[in-house]
Amino acid sequence: QVQLVESGGGEVRAGGSLSVSCAASGSFFGIDTMAWYRQAPGKQRELVAAITRSGRTNYADAVKGRFTISRDNAKNTLYLQMNGLKPEDTAVYYCAADIEYAPSVNADYWGQGTQVTVSS
Repeated sequence: QVQLVESGGGEVRAGGSLSVSCAASGSFFGIDTMAWYRQAPGKQRELVAAITRSGRTNYADAVKGRFTISRDNAKNTLYLQMNGLKPEDTAVYYCAADIEYAPSVNADYWGQGTQVTVSS
């Protein structure tokens, strides 16, 4: 059974920094694209950043220049470094991964979410 377990997050004042990580565990053949999403109260879940297995990244305009996504393929772990945090970054952050759980068979998996709160 494949699981994504997030850690990190918490509360910080505006302008501060936080990091979150997401470790994949279980039995699988490989991990393709990994991503961070977030969902603020009363809003739809939105893509924050994504990274391919080869390291190509893309970011939502709202976080460009402030957030950095990275991954360690050897550790099956995804990271998000968040700098210059703003109150509008407050949300539950979820990791997602496209995982090959059987030969040439992929599925999307989600973490349980971790709260990030930015106070003004």
